Amino acid sequence: MHAPGVAAGPPPLRIAVIGLSGSGKSTCAGIVREWAAERALTVTRVPLARPLYELQSQVYESAGVPLQPGAQDQVLLESLATQLRRINPRSLVDAFLARAAEAVRDGADLLVNDDLRDPHVDAPALRAEGFRVLRVTCAEPVRLKRLAERGDLTRADGSTSGLDLIEPDAVLDNSADDLPAYRAKVRALMGSWL
Repeated sequence: MHAPGVAAGPPPLRIAVIGLSGSGKSTCAGIVREWAAERALTVTRVPLARPLYELQSQVYESAGVPLQPGAQDQVLLESLATQLRRINPRSLVDAFLARAAEAVRDGADLLVNDDLRDPHVDAPALRAEGFRVLRVTCAEPVRLKRLAERGDLTRADGSTSGLDLIEPDAVLDNSADDLPAYRAKVRALMGSWL
């Protein structure tokens, strides 16, 4: 909280990284965090799907099956998201916005989201909060190769079927297996957005 009469700093930069699974969204978010740390900026990653991962853990626990940290059962996650949205279309985004607001109160200079998929409810809500959208693209054979190496429990692409309805502010291609070149592209974009 700021002292009376002391101006608050600039509002935090807010970025939502979108793309198909395996395109490099999480890698992009990691590069953004590195870039921010070099500038002594406080970064908070705010995932929309946090409630889904919590529910996934509970389902696996109830089923008596161990779940490795970070494991994704995408079929289950999509089903859980569908049911939460059926009950309350804003359930995921309202929880997200509460966590984002808390991060801002805690002094975050930069908010990063890397799991925005819904164009109808979630994307407009993030836009209303000032999020810029960065779309990461990738050649399909490269994306499929990355997914095969990831080891997800199940794979599903239904949740990204409306991704093209989300208009990006910028698009970066991550088809080449050249992390330094990808890092340079992300860093250049961040420099232009700061």
